Amino acid sequence: MFRLQGSKVLAVDMTGDAVKAKNGSMVAYDGEMAFKKLSGGGEGIRGMVTRRITGEQMTVMEVKGHGTCWFADRASEINLVGLQGDKLYVESSNFLAAEAGLRTGTSFTGTRGASQGNGLFTTTIEGHGQAAIMSDGPAVVLRVSAQYPLTVDPGAYVAHQGNLRQSFQSGVTFRTLFGEGGGEAFQIRFEGDGLVYVQPSERNTIAGDV
Repeated sequence: MFRLQGSKVLAVDMTGDAVKAKNGSMVAYDGEMAFKKLSGGGEGIRGMVTRRITGEQMTVMEVKGHGTCWFADRASEINLVGLQGDKLYVESSNFLAAEAGLRTGTSFTGTRGASQGNGLFTTTIEGHGQAAIMSDGPAVVLRVSAQYPLTVDPGAYVAHQGNLRQSFQSGVTFRTLFGEGGGEAFQIRFEGDGLVYVQPSERNTIAGDV
């Protein structure tokens, strides 16, 4: 259903089924398609409450029909992630599309979200199927194991999946370590067993400085 055309365009072939995608990310389609605007905080009453509490700004559309849709967003690199009943945590700005059968929602991320100005929650995608996430440059997938925890600069973090515990270390980021930042800063630390997706270019935020 999901396939890449180059590294920056996602093609989705549909035969009466549907896909959820970032609002405004469709660049072309053939065949017959119907479009419906959804909300980004998850389905149902819980999603409505979560969006009201968090001020979640991500908007999602549902595309359904017969034919092919092509999706892209600001020439970002696109990465396909296969889910086998597990959950993917992804920054809202890095979400592009997911099969309609996957459940989407939000999850509390604590200090990191607040200090980056992205709200206190991040997007979750769960179930069996494919999702597409974006990165500024080709994403690197890093393995976390019990023997090798991973520390990530918040500006480079894209997504993670698996049995991971997430915590925040204040005091220094890679930038402030070399005198290129100011104020109190932090890093994201992952422990357990899973995968973390990072991008080779930091997003345009305050880069972990609180």
